[in-house]
Amino acid sequence: MNPALALARPEIVNLRPYSHAAWLPALTRLHANEAPWRPPGDATAAGLNRYPEPQPRALIERLASLYGVPAHCILVGRGSDEAIDVLSRMYLRAGSDAIVQCPPTFGMYKVCADIQGASVVDIPLERARGWSLDPRKLLDAWRPAMKLVYLCSPNNPTGNAFDEAALEAVCAALDGKAIVVIDEAYIEWSGRPSLARWLDRFSTLAILRTLSKAHALAGARIGALLAQPALIELARRVIPPYSLAQPTIEAALRALEPAAIAAARERIEGLVAERGYLRERLQRSPLVARIWPSEANFLLIESPDADRFMRASMAGGTIVRDLRANPALANALRITVGTRAENDALLASLEAA
Repeated sequence: MNPALALARPEIVNLRPYSHAAWLPALTRLHANEAPWRPPGDATAAGLNRYPEPQPRALIERLASLYGVPAHCILVGRGSDEAIDVLSRMYLRAGSDAIVQCPPTFGMYKVCADIQGASVVDIPLERARGWSLDPRKLLDAWRPAMKLVYLCSPNNPTGNAFDEAALEAVCAALDGKAIVVIDEAYIEWSGRPSLARWLDRFSTLAILRTLSKAHALAGARIGALLAQPALIELARRVIPPYSLAQPTIEAALRALEPAAIAAARERIEGLVAERGYLRERLQRSPLVARIWPSEANFLLIESPDADRFMRASMAGGTIVRDLRANPALANALRITVGTRAENDALLASLEAA
């Protein structure tokens, strides 16, 4: 059996998916119990009175071109969050299976595992080494019940990308034994190539991508799971048949036009430069004790008076993310890099404080 299927819950492997209405847009749709008229204000091309295409072919083909993988290696859904949820339902049995995560990291890995009734095994990143990943510690701790291994690179909230050799060591050691999920939500800001090029090498590697960050579609909720075809086919049985709304599909298609992609790349370059500007200015503030290196669209800082920093920020009309509830991030705040005007507003509020 294919390793991605062998690791999955047997009931998912044997699942007969929901049979949605056939997608034959050239024919008049009298088979899906839809209303035959559009609602007021509907400006979509396809019509909000019609169910959208499940796993839209045109969108998947454009994402395949963008990410450099075959179309049959892509599942689209409501942001990376839905991909994490789908993977959890595919691979985690309540009370027996577990995930591995490397905190501090993105909180949805644990949330989805908790919802599924699975355990969470933490292999903390090494703060003294710039929040680096130690593959040996992870592999020494791994056990067969640990079905999903999450590695976020660049990592949220620390901002650093992991050493490629460390990621490769984990993928090689766990190939066929666990689904290694590399979350590349912020990779566009790092200038590094995607590890989707490894999909042919590792049978149980999965990559998470999103249009929320670099393509400015956080409100549209478009994410992609990249993996070998057997895993994607299984995931298609689990994801709801109409996961993406029609306005979302059309917004994504517009964002993936060649001119829009070129514009996004220019904006990414500009924001990376703005990240350097914000970092340099923040270093002057007595409310900032440390700024961690970042390859994402945010900065992780440590403040000697985080409460005062937060009050100053909000008084000036901006808000940053308070991370102090995480035991590994005492006095830590996360600042998204904004426009020059937004960044200057934050800096001015700190000066005023």
